[in-house]
Amino acid sequence: MILSMTGYGKATASFDNKKINVEIKSLNSKAMDLSTRIAPLYREKEMEIRNLISKKLERGKVDFCIWIEKDEIDMATPINSILVKNYYDQIKEIAKIHQIPVPQDWFATLLRMPDVLTRVDIQELTDEEWQIVYKTIEEAIEHLIDFRKQEGAALEKKFNEKLDNIERLLASIAPFEKERVAKIRERLTDALSKIPQVDYDKNRLEQELIYYIEKLDISEEKQRLANHLNYFRETMSKGHGQGKKLGFIAQEMGREINTTGSKSNLAEMQNIVVQMKDELEQIKEQVLNVM
Repeated sequence: MILSMTGYGKATASFDNKKINVEIKSLNSKAMDLSTRIAPLYREKEMEIRNLISKKLERGKVDFCIWIEKDEIDMATPINSILVKNYYDQIKEIAKIHQIPVPQDWFATLLRMPDVLTRVDIQELTDEEWQIVYKTIEEAIEHLIDFRKQEGAALEKKFNEKLDNIERLLASIAPFEKERVAKIRERLTDALSKIPQVDYDKNRLEQELIYYIEKLDISEEKQRLANHLNYFRETMSKGHGQGKKLGFIAQEMGREINTTGSKSNLAEMQNIVVQMKDELEQIKEQVLNVM
């Protein structure tokens, strides 16, 4: 089964009164294009995170984000009681020495003093916490891979529909090929009959006609296109990692369809070629999303 490069995964975990959130999403890209937003506590592990994502996802434009939600109790800024007591003693002493009235509202005064409400939040990442975070990242990646598999199955179904349509259109050309030969012969004969006082060798005309028809023959193009259609299906069955090869096959299919169109001097055949081009264009658009 082929994989799509489009995917989304999310996972959460809890540790020490905080919620760890991991989110990862990907779009198509020719190579691994990874951008990260990592909570400060986990930035020391950025290279390990990047290596894990690159190994698991291989290719795509990937956005990774990990952030922490803390309990409201932990969010409150603590009051430095020792510093408050120190400021209180100093103010009373200064008021006594200089005979200045003490504040009427002690709390309002003391809480405005420097560093009383300054949060000192120094955290260290423990091995226990990192193991939980690592497993959460792996879980989010697996969810994204599952998403890619679902998208890949949808793409494969779409590709098979388009390949079947091209195959059906290719088969519908056959009846017009015989008609085309008769029309070419009729057109040339009519053109010659309108030229006054001209005498031509009918055997030579037949030889020229055969040469002309051989130049317009599309048997080889039809055979090569049929082979490309089968090769596209065969390549899809090999699993993921075939996106670039599928793109090359689609290009080869386009060459055969274009050559068929250039050799088709019958309106009905050219209409069929236009329909085949439309089906192929839809394949080319979607093959960009394949791993």
